[in-house]
This record gives sequence, structure tokens and C-alpha cells, in this order.
Amino acid sequence: MVTDRWPRGGCQLDRVEAFFDDEGAVANAGLLLASTLAERLTLEALIDQTVRLGERPGAANAGAKVLSLVHAMLLGADSIDDCDVLRAGASGAVLAHRVLAPSTLGTFLRSFTFGHVRQLDRVLGEALRRAWQAGAGPGSGRLVIDLDSFVCEVHGDHKHGAGYGYTRQLGYHPLVATRADTQETLHIRLRHGSANTQRGARRFVDELAARVRRAGAAGEILVRADSGFWAYATIAALERHGMRYSIGVTMQRNVRAVVQAIDEHAWQRLADYPHGGIAEIAESRLGAHRLIVRRTQLVGVDAALFPDWRYFAFITNRDDELALVEQEHRQHAVIELAIRDHKAGPLRHLPSGRFCANAAWTVIAALAANLARWTSILGLQAPTPQHASTLRRRLLAVPGRIVRHGRRRRLRLPARWPWRAAWLACLTRLRGLPRLT
Repeated sequence: MVTDRWPRGGCQLDRVEAFFDDEGAVANAGLLLASTLAERLTLEALIDQTVRLGERPGAANAGAKVLSLVHAMLLGADSIDDCDVLRAGASGAVLAHRVLAPSTLGTFLRSFTFGHVRQLDRVLGEALRRAWQAGAGPGSGRLVIDLDSFVCEVHGDHKHGAGYGYTRQLGYHPLVATRADTQETLHIRLRHGSANTQRGARRFVDELAARVRRAGAAGEILVRADSGFWAYATIAALERHGMRYSIGVTMQRNVRAVVQAIDEHAWQRLADYPHGGIAEIAESRLGAHRLIVRRTQLVGVDAALFPDWRYFAFITNRDDELALVEQEHRQHAVIELAIRDHKAGPLRHLPSGRFCANAAWTVIAALAANLARWTSILGLQAPTPQHASTLRRRLLAVPGRIVRHGRRRRLRLPARWPWRAAWLACLTRLRGLPRLT
């Protein structure tokens, strides 16, 4: 005889009662990992020493406030109100700092001026140095950096500095530099929405070069960028710092004339190009620079609609083999992965009506993204860092409960958690790091 576990005529879920009353519950117990790494890098003390708002409102406890924002962003926060998740239950027990209320964090951000944002930017550079000192850096190896700009779309008429750019969307237009292999954000700067890509690029490159050298990058540096960064001042800055570079160029009249003068026998077929098209590469000179050109053409049915070659060119000061230089420049597209994570997280929109508050939020978002990368590199020892959402789902968003056992507190986590071994190994490695100052 077969009997039902639940009474007939009703849903078993209707028998489940819900109460928000567990003071020992930890909403996102995996924050223990990121907080442990932040403590080993002594980020709270670093922020307190560097970010000084003087007598402005919300000036006190800058370290705790920035880290409250950082840890909320690690959980996917894209607004100041989302930071309240850190105060749920006993979630503060897995953090090494005091958790501040969203209203306090909003007052803190609105107190920033341009100079205070620059102080916060120094925190990002120093945190990079400490993380690389702990083992996340390239050391004497090659460092590949990608430069780009993107649009942070916003809504409303009261966003100071927002404007319409080339996408015809209201927003801001930040510059960003990322490390190609780990997708760390090495440098970021918020700009007005109508800013041209080249605006501030030379100074940005100067600061970037100094930052990565201070952080411990002792080997060759390659910088890749699209045609928006094709400017004499930017190229001169790269050469002054002894960097290798490959920068896209626009197909204007003089460039097109050089490309058309390339002999047909000089073109080499690319074997790794996707099906549905063919690609060939060749090289020439554009003034004093080496010019490398790729041309592509569709094949099959679509070729009748678009029969002409499409040309893409870039200049470089590298003297490596043509195919290698072209292939590595094509990999510049990996920066879109880092931009995607930013725009899917805290930079989905910018929360304040004040430009400097949003500029501070942008730098803090970069610090949060890097903390996630360093947790993956140093804790998981992953050759390729996990996607931000994957790290959040598997390691950070695990629920837990704080219980007392004698005089000690224990964090009880779900049985049969699929990534239990990786979580525990990550915590062990992070706790083994020395405190860096």
C-alpha cells in the first residue's frame, strides 16, 4: 500500500513556516575568506592612514567604511542600500571590521572631493603592491596590460558629470587598465560622460607605469589598446617608460594608402581564423612605426552580400614575429571580461548625484574586484581566476551559522557543500599569509 508523505489536496510548501529571527545566522559566510585576505593585507589601517577627510561629515573610520562597501560589492551590491546585507544576523562576525549603516556610507561618499579620490586611488596602488608581494604578482616575468574605456550608463537629470558620448547613452566614461592573465584592475579613473577616449590618457599611462613598477613588476611590460588611444602623447609616454605597445589605428586616408600599397604576395593566411571567413596578415611602415594589418573576408553565401576585404591595423614597437604580434594584439579583447564583471556588479550604475562620490565608488569597486581576484589567485592557487559570479556563488555566498563551543565560536556551514574542499583549502592558505605593511 502506497501512502503520501503529505496530506492530499495541499502543497507541502504551505506547511513550511518562515521566521527572520535567527541572530546566529550568517547570510554570506564565505566573506570570511575575503575578510581574512583584507586583514593580511592590513587594508583597514592602510585606508585610515591614507584617506583623510579632515573635518568633513563622515570622516571618521574611513577604513571600516571603505571595507564595508568592498565586502558588499563582493556580494553583488550595486547601490548603497545593498550594503545593509552585511548587518543581517551574525554576518558581521566573519568580518574583521565594524559594519556601517548605508546612511553612514552615503554620507561618507558624498564627503569626497577630487583630492580625496586621489588618496583612495593611492590605496588601490598600495594594495596591489602588497598583494603582489604576497605572491600574486608577475615578479620578473612579462606583464601584459590592456587599456580601454567604457560607458557606465546612468539615469536621471541629477547626475553631476554625466553626459552623452559616442554610444548616445547618458553616463560616465571611465578609463581602465587591467592585467591580461588575471583580469586585475591595475588603474581606473572616472571621467565625465562626454570625455573623448584620449582625454587624460597620457597622465593615466604615467601613473600606471609608476604603479606597476612600485608594485614589483620587474620584467617586460606590454600595453595593448584600441585605436581610441592612438595619439602622439600616449605613445611618447609609453616609450618614455620603456614599455612595449601595440595600439590600433583608424583607417584614415594616409593609413589606407599605406595598406593599399602592400604587395599581394606579402599577405599570409591565418590558419586559426573561425569558419565562415578567411583572414590574412601583412606588415608595412607608418612613419617611424611598424604597421601590422589584418584583413578579413566572408566566404560562402554571405560573401555575395559583403564581398570586400575589411582591414584592421595597429602600430607596435615590438620586433617579434609577425604572426605572434598579431595574435597577441587580438587577445586585447580579454579586457571586455573585466569590464563585463564591473558592469554586472557595482558599476551597473553609479549611486550618487555627485561626481566625486561616484569617482570614489568606482575606485572602491576596483578594489573589491581585485580582492576577489587575489582570493582566487592566493587562496585557490588557480592559474586562471574564476569569474566573479562563480566565485560569489561557490565560495562567498555559502550560508552559515555562528555557534559557541566552550569559549570559542564556530562557523557551521552546510553539509555536503559541493565546494567544501576548495573553501577550506582557500581559508588555510589565506591564514598562512604574513601580515603585510
